[in-house]
Amino acid sequence: MKRLLFAVVALSGLTGASIAAHHSFAAEFDASKAIRVTGTLSKVEWTNPHIYFYLDAKDEQGNVVKWTCESGAPGALSRRGFKRGDLKLGDTIVVDGYRAKNGSNLMDARRVTLADGRIVSGASAGDGGPQ
Repeated sequence: MKRLLFAVVALSGLTGASIAAHHSFAAEFDASKAIRVTGTLSKVEWTNPHIYFYLDAKDEQGNVVKWTCESGAPGALSRRGFKRGDLKLGDTIVVDGYRAKNGSNLMDARRVTLADGRIVSGASAGDGGPQ
């Protein structure tokens, strides 16, 4: 019995980081702050529980601003036709989504227009965010 308890505690410690990292839309993003960002893809992290990709975009004054775009889980995105290879470093893409509540340059990427013109859904199904 002690071994079983130890195993459960050990496993929960290993998976705790990914469980803590997963959150609902409303916990981090503001549904009243829809934004569109056009920029050059500078980095991609195709990992669970959410993928992240990074854009270099220009603000109204022409300064480069770095944006972090959070999207759904890799498996869910792939099933909807949004594949890792669709995001190519250096491509200019358009991301429609919602800004982080804390005002940082983090957005929930709901819709992504790829360099080839295809539009793919980046949303996390069932996260409580706008459809």
